[in-house]
Amino acid sequence: MKISFRLLASVLGVSFLLTSAGTAQIGRRFPAEKKIVPDPVTGVPLSFLTSTPAGDSKIYQTHHQWTSDGKWVIFRSNRVRGQAMAVNEETGDIVQVTDAGYAGMLCLAEHSMHLYFARTPGAILADASGAPGSGGAMVSATDGTPIPSMTEAAAAISDPSVPAPVEGAAEGVQRTRGPRGPSQIIRVDLEKLFADSAAGKLQAAAEYEHVCGVIPVELGNVGDVALDPTEDVVYFRVSNHEVAAQHLPPDTKVEKAFGPRGMGAGPTGLASMNLQTGEIKFIVAVPFQIGHVQTNPWVPSEIVFCWETGGKAPQRTWTVMADGTGLRPLYPEAEYEWITHEAVITKDEVAVAIIALRRPTFPGMPPEPPRPTRPPEAARPGGQRRPQGDPTQTWGPAGSGDHPTGLGIINLRTREMRIVGQVPRGDPGRSVWHVNGSPDGRWAVADNFQYRLWLIDRHTGEMMLLSDNGHKTTAADHQHPTFSADSTRIEIQSAMLSEDGRALNICVVPVPKTWLARTYTNKAPE
Repeated sequence: MKISFRLLASVLGVSFLLTSAGTAQIGRRFPAEKKIVPDPVTGVPLSFLTSTPAGDSKIYQTHHQWTSDGKWVIFRSNRVRGQAMAVNEETGDIVQVTDAGYAGMLCLAEHSMHLYFARTPGAILADASGAPGSGGAMVSATDGTPIPSMTEAAAAISDPSVPAPVEGAAEGVQRTRGPRGPSQIIRVDLEKLFADSAAGKLQAAAEYEHVCGVIPVELGNVGDVALDPTEDVVYFRVSNHEVAAQHLPPDTKVEKAFGPRGMGAGPTGLASMNLQTGEIKFIVAVPFQIGHVQTNPWVPSEIVFCWETGGKAPQRTWTVMADGTGLRPLYPEAEYEWITHEAVITKDEVAVAIIALRRPTFPGMPPEPPRPTRPPEAARPGGQRRPQGDPTQTWGPAGSGDHPTGLGIINLRTREMRIVGQVPRGDPGRSVWHVNGSPDGRWAVADNFQYRLWLIDRHTGEMMLLSDNGHKTTAADHQHPTFSADSTRIEIQSAMLSEDGRALNICVVPVPKTWLARTYTNKAPE
């Protein structure tokens, strides 16, 4: 399938106003909130770049968090509902970096000060919470009020009066719907925006935002977007089952929903957009629900994605090239293995969590200790959804500690998998959950079921508790650690400073200087 919408891109290249945002605009500055607080258990200095309960959450760990100059961290926030923010790691300055909302993933360029994302006019404006498996960690756009130019453009390819289901929205959000137009891929010039914002000389949003192209509504809701390291192409999920089915090989068995969350059914697909021309190409179709689309920052055209079920999948991790070749499971898993939270960490490697959700069971085994209870959904501030991987749900014979578990690293070239670390025996955190690794290959990092952060020296195998984060196990979401490009620090989201124990803030945790100074030798010590 080959679709060109350059004409639509020019028609849709307008700024959409958010009535709920009031006078807020792109480039607006907010007071610095930066605080450096020692971790109450480890003493590691935690740099909280935000420290108020403003609905913050980090970009998912599969994507870049820092701008290419290493100075700004981009994050999701409800300071202005539906907008993304940037915070300067040194000064603490906070700047709004979107003008009319965004949908799903925020994609920072590898070598330029550009931010890319999808925008879907007519979709609901949701809180900055949730996970990206069902269309994006956040969905936002107009408040549903028809805009003539958008309505006319949408009519060129579909009936805009028929609202489509909006995926990926947080629970408890006021759901307003209107005519949903085609999704746009937007590029923001952050360098110009930051300069004008600092100088107090902000211009109209069109001076910073550029519409690269338009994704027709027939391809479904857009949320999982990933940027190729060349910055020439973005990849996105095709969620329309009928479109994806046209590209499946004959006699392919289409998968049904898997697990208690009713997710995972197919088919879905992957497509690309040329950021210079707006041309869209279909890449591949698969018989299941695609999620967590990400790219290899060092290898152009290499894509990693998952079978998204909201929990355990029959075969979680997958990879394919941008021309549709090389489709295969990244790590062929057994029925008893619970693989999750894959993230490309080096040119040749992907980290995964092999979780131990349950203790081994055998005759005479003492029962599980009671788990802490969570507040009812309706009582949760902001309506945040229940964190993924709820151990009270049933996912089949997976995630038991009587098989190898821990932080696994898979080599994309040799296909070798090594377990580089596990939560220490007897620790209440029990299992790694969300994982990442340093681009220089020295470190791996994971959070656990007790929302604690662990650092692993990949050379020696040593594993240390880096941060307890106030032991806030009631946090609205998990830490989702991600390394900086220079491998010296880790960004997390933490509820440590929150009075309600749930509201998240953006936090940067340093790799200890003694670890950074390590050198290695094969000689025995004297």
